[in-house]
Amino acid sequence: MSRPSIGDQELALLHHLAEREPASVGEMAADYGETHGLARSTVLTMMERLRAKGYLKRRQFKGVYRYTTTTGPGEAMRSAVGQFVEKTLSGSVSPFVAWMAERGEVSDDELAELEALVTRLQSGRGEK
Repeated sequence: MSRPSIGDQELALLHHLAEREPASVGEMAADYGETHGLARSTVLTMMERLRAKGYLKRRQFKGVYRYTTTTGPGEAMRSAVGQFVEKTLSGSVSPFVAWMAERGEVSDDELAELEALVTRLQSGRGEK
């Protein structure tokens, strides 16, 4: 079962928290919120939405809730990309690959990663 979608700002907050977990709302507001122009109440709302969607969990420690990720931002990113491909690109990755080719700004490392993914896809087709 897939998780509910999350927005760009929520995904950025999730990445930020994953690098510092566990963290309180106050810590996240001071660290992430201030640098992004977000009030403490906005950071709290975002964190509680992420918790309601299953991306965060919290535990009370000495009277303060400390938040941690449940799966990490990698799964959230895969989910966001999957939803984008399904909803925006009608399930086809061709427009995305065409955009990458036109952009022409793919590093050697990114190109090697893409080639490895294509190889993996091709080997998976032979098994079916």
